[in-house]
Amino acid sequence: MLFGRTPVLPTPDQALRGRPEPDFTVPSRHTVLGNPLVGPYPAGLEVADFALGCFWGAERKFWQTEGVWTTLAGYQGGYTLNPSYEEVCSGMTGHTEAVRVVFDPSVVSYDTLLKLFWESHDPTQGFRQGNDVGTQYRSALYTHSPDQAAAAESSRDAYQRVLNGSGYGTITTEILPADGRPFYPAEGYHQQYLDKNPGGYCGIGGTGVSCPIGVARADG
Repeated sequence: MLFGRTPVLPTPDQALRGRPEPDFTVPSRHTVLGNPLVGPYPAGLEVADFALGCFWGAERKFWQTEGVWTTLAGYQGGYTLNPSYEEVCSGMTGHTEAVRVVFDPSVVSYDTLLKLFWESHDPTQGFRQGNDVGTQYRSALYTHSPDQAAAAESSRDAYQRVLNGSGYGTITTEILPADGRPFYPAEGYHQQYLDKNPGGYCGIGGTGVSCPIGVARADG
């Protein structure tokens, strides 16, 4: 859907159909954290899904955070069943490059993860992050509970206020329920890519503007 022009999301009818089962298997364990990549996860842990550009650099941001139990690169928010990386990059699946973060809320809060999310990319760029252009690079939060949705929206509004004061435009981040938007794990070579390839491409960069998490709740 690029054709040398501004990226455009496909409609469900235009999207590639995909396949009932993935064509690949996912590694069993995280190369850094040592824990399983795919659930079910231990009781007491929570799941959060973030899309902030190329998932190689995005995943590293989260696995480096204390209290994160495992991370998983994947595809979310589109229409194609069990898409491949090549299909997602074609712009014909509607998916984002996303990171599933499994965390211990007694150690790290969802608010803290939101702060990391906002500050690790430019959420005003639409279908791009820096030099990475395409619908798969759009900013998105896929929430797993009403509390997550409320926190995501509140943090967005708080960050928008400080971005406005710093000369940035309108946040384009999607905030949508994860329910009905399956997370499809990416191919094995994408998992913990920057651990396996320390000098590899990252592509993640923030605005340099601090997100006032905590102030968000107080401001309403």
